[in-house]
Amino acid sequence: MAVAAAPSLQDRVPSEEWKVRVDLAAAYRLVAHFGWDDLIFTHLSARVPGPEHHFLINPYGMTFDEISASSLVKVDLDGKIVEPTPYYINPAGFTIHSCIHAAREDVACVMHTHSLNGVAVAAQKRDEGGEHRGQALAGRGAGHQRGRGRGARAAAPSPSKSERSH
Repeated sequence: MAVAAAPSLQDRVPSEEWKVRVDLAAAYRLVAHFGWDDLIFTHLSARVPGPEHHFLINPYGMTFDEISASSLVKVDLDGKIVEPTPYYINPAGFTIHSCIHAAREDVACVMHTHSLNGVAVAAQKRDEGGEHRGQALAGRGAGHQRGRGRGARAAAPSPSKSERSH
């Protein structure tokens, strides 16, 4: 299902936010290019610079290769849309992201994927600490490969119940 293109927000958002929007849209397109998208269950989010604790996430129903900087939806830490937009989000898609963003203000981007290779790694035996190699926390981004929320646990000191049940 194709979704109508969004009108440009470039002149209506601060330049710092626009850069984050462009980078996140490019990341979504790279995820699609490498085949890491799986329709509605993979999500990427990015922190919007500023004190408001706002984040960008993909609009529900748009394929990753259709996402643009202007179509990304701005939400608060509870996943509520904070600016007018013709789009919706999948609230469940922001659950893991909100926990990580709330616990780690230094994390600028969260990627939650279910790639075939990541799922294969996640299915392997865990080490003594209960972690597997499908998790990543590098630089200013956090990654979580479908592994029962443990990627979120690696990024956040005290995961919520929703993280542990994923």
